[in-house]
Amino acid sequence: MHDVDTFLTTLYVMVDDFCHSQPPKRRPGPKASLSRSEVITLAVFARWSRFDGERDFYRYAHTKLRNAFPTLPERSQFNRLVRSHADLIEAFVLHLVAVLQTPRCPYQALDSSAMPVRDAKRRGHGWLAGQADIGWSNSIGWYEGFSLLTATDPTGVITGFCFGCASSADQLLAETFFNVRADPNPRLKSVGLAFLGAYVADKGFEGEENHRRWSESYGADVIHPPKRNSRQGSWSRRLRRWIAGIRQIGESVYDKLFNTFGLWRERPHELEGLRARLAARVALHNFCICLNDQLGRPRLVFADLLGW
Repeated sequence: MHDVDTFLTTLYVMVDDFCHSQPPKRRPGPKASLSRSEVITLAVFARWSRFDGERDFYRYAHTKLRNAFPTLPERSQFNRLVRSHADLIEAFVLHLVAVLQTPRCPYQALDSSAMPVRDAKRRGHGWLAGQADIGWSNSIGWYEGFSLLTATDPTGVITGFCFGCASSADQLLAETFFNVRADPNPRLKSVGLAFLGAYVADKGFEGEENHRRWSESYGADVIHPPKRNSRQGSWSRRLRRWIAGIRQIGESVYDKLFNTFGLWRERPHELEGLRARLAARVALHNFCICLNDQLGRPRLVFADLLGW
């Protein structure tokens, strides 16, 4: 178990090493009150579900972290700094994936999940009108928000992620995901690097034509159990259970993002803010795995990692 000061120090050192490896970015106007390393450290640390929201975290930082961050600006300015560093936070996620140096595995789990940002029954258009919309989730029913797609290695490391509006089909998100992995775009670096193994998915990613195109165009082979009346024939119960067991790591990772790191409570007013805070949660998830590796603990045991 780490105390808060040790946890923050370890996180800051890793973030600072990463930031020094990145080219400086010139920004107009006066010098920012916080350095890039300080912004990313605070943005990642703020994603623990111990904090009810941005106001709660800022009160905590203002009262207990002033010695470590003496130039902490007012809350609105700090939030603007976090949003402006969204690209760098996503790059830090990929840096953590490289640091973990997970052994090459034959597959990654590809899974999508509902990411609600507003009660679907509320009146009005909300803050993200035209960006968030209504979608269906088997676990929560109809919701308003986005659909989150992640790729996870067998040990729980999130190797890439992206999101689209809630009505987006899983196949459409996967198409973009594989396309950008094969032909990297600096505006969507969160998807991560190309993967030569297979992606194990559920039936939401079905379609023989899709699989053929993904394999031929992007080198992405997708494996999922066929429908029971499929022309491919039905899989045995044992094989279905085996595939379900492999895919379980995706469910475990989503539990960390939504519960341990509070993604269920996300109610963004700006898309860039959602993007930055989502990347910070993924970064926190991967960083906790790094820390557990250093301590000789199981990778996904986060509950007692930090002593408040």
